Amino acid sequence: MKVVLLAGGLGSRLAEETVRIPKPMVDVGGKPIIVHVMDIYNQFGYSDFIVAAGYKSILLKQYFSNFHLVTNDITVSPALGTCDLTPVAERDWKISVVDTGAKTMTGGRLKRLRDWIGDDTFMVTYSDGVGNIDIDALLAFHRSHGKLATVTAVQPPARFGNLELADDDSGRVNEFTEKVRKHETWINGGFFVFEPGVLDYIPGDDDPLEQVPLTNIAKDGQLMAFKHYGFWHPMDTIRDRTFLDTLCEEGTPPWATVPPSRMEMVK
Repeated sequence: MKVVLLAGGLGSRLAEETVRIPKPMVDVGGKPIIVHVMDIYNQFGYSDFIVAAGYKSILLKQYFSNFHLVTNDITVSPALGTCDLTPVAERDWKISVVDTGAKTMTGGRLKRLRDWIGDDTFMVTYSDGVGNIDIDALLAFHRSHGKLATVTAVQPPARFGNLELADDDSGRVNEFTEKVRKHETWINGGFFVFEPGVLDYIPGDDDPLEQVPLTNIAKDGQLMAFKHYGFWHPMDTIRDRTFLDTLCEEGTPPWATVPPSRMEMVK
């Protein structure tokens, strides 16, 4: 099954890095974050990737053109002009990097990949968010409901302290907590599973996947949500990058392990 990685945006909120490289190439724990995302799928045996590139796409093409050198040890014999690889990691991958336009929106990028995707079920995610998603459970959930689309619903990481205020408008704070613990909220965490019919909902280049296409798919009763209760975190800012980098330095990062899955569906 093919896995599409949306990797063409400007990443303006991470401008300190993205002024020189595309956001998916930003280093986390010694390798680009896009490789961490690919490793999540690789844990479950999915290794046929389509990178929907755009902004500074040539850098993604150059990186993956040399991926065999980057990810393996080498022995060079200058006199013979040979370079022998010694595999380091199990990455028997197929990677297609497709320039889908510098200004194309996420929906338009998928639309442009119709011929690459073919007529089978496929998976899609962003190249800047990681989580210990149970891909097998996600796919089983998608197949169980028979709809066109499944989105992984995640609970956003708390960025601010939580204030529980009195109901009498006095301004009294009843409780102050470092993290939000109440009012369950779910957001789009990526890690989609789509049937090819999803592409028919995308008008063209100017349409973000998250707006008209998914809104209309939901209206037609064709969108289901797989609730993920484990770790998930986006990389939107330098602070996020530093946080994810620190998790790598501390040992095996949480997205590299898969917890027992809990599945629920919501319309």
